[in-house]
Amino acid sequence: MAPLGALFAAFSYAAFLASFLYAIGFVGNFLVPKSIDAPANAGGWLAFAIDAAVLGLFALQHSVMARPAFKRVWTRVVSPAIERSVYVLVSSLLLALVFWAWRPLPGIVWDWRGSAAGDVLLVMFAIGWLVVLLSTFMISHFELFGLTQAWRRLRNRPTPKASFKVVLLYRFVRHPIMLGFIIAFWSAPVMTYGHLLFSLLTTGYILVGIQLEEKDLMAAFGSAYARYRERVPMLIPLRRSRPDTTSTPKSSPAGH
Repeated sequence: MAPLGALFAAFSYAAFLASFLYAIGFVGNFLVPKSIDAPANAGGWLAFAIDAAVLGLFALQHSVMARPAFKRVWTRVVSPAIERSVYVLVSSLLLALVFWAWRPLPGIVWDWRGSAAGDVLLVMFAIGWLVVLLSTFMISHFELFGLTQAWRRLRNRPTPKASFKVVLLYRFVRHPIMLGFIIAFWSAPVMTYGHLLFSLLTTGYILVGIQLEEKDLMAAFGSAYARYRERVPMLIPLRRSRPDTTSTPKSSPAGH
């Protein structure tokens, strides 16, 4: 079964990669057949309800399946080696549902195309997505998306004990992946009502999701993570991180 698990993990990773790349074009309104603002339609309350529903479904799955209590039950059904890959695949499919079902909402909140502000927002849009991608590699990109677990099972290698470490951007904010998403979602030279709805709902989910994740991290790493929370801000790097002189185990602070 290990080879099949490895193939499944590879397929799930490919689905993630496709959905991630499509998401960039979807939010940025370029290179994809259907984006956050196109094709234009009449909008209205039905469009609002559909958009909120598909985003809510994605947020619900993303939060529930990431919780340790769910994983303990779920791994009685599926192998722990592919548990993360199943999560990644379901998340990717639900994100594809968001793309397919999304109905643009007309109306302009701001339009800064052709201005210096618009150019800055385009740069920030690119920076946001780059922060998201680079932050995954600063922890363990392939473990985050399920490939490492399947590879260990294929090679019959034990799973190392979870540990905690702080690297690069994680020295400045505790959740650089989520910060990158927020930057990307709000950096729009043209902000329509539909894009505003998307940005508001996803930002709200991120803030709630972070609280759930931090409870899990506190339960997993205890005082090591408590010291980390004291030193490093959650999303906005307004205060300087102070070095931790105590010894801490090595691991990723991300539990997405």
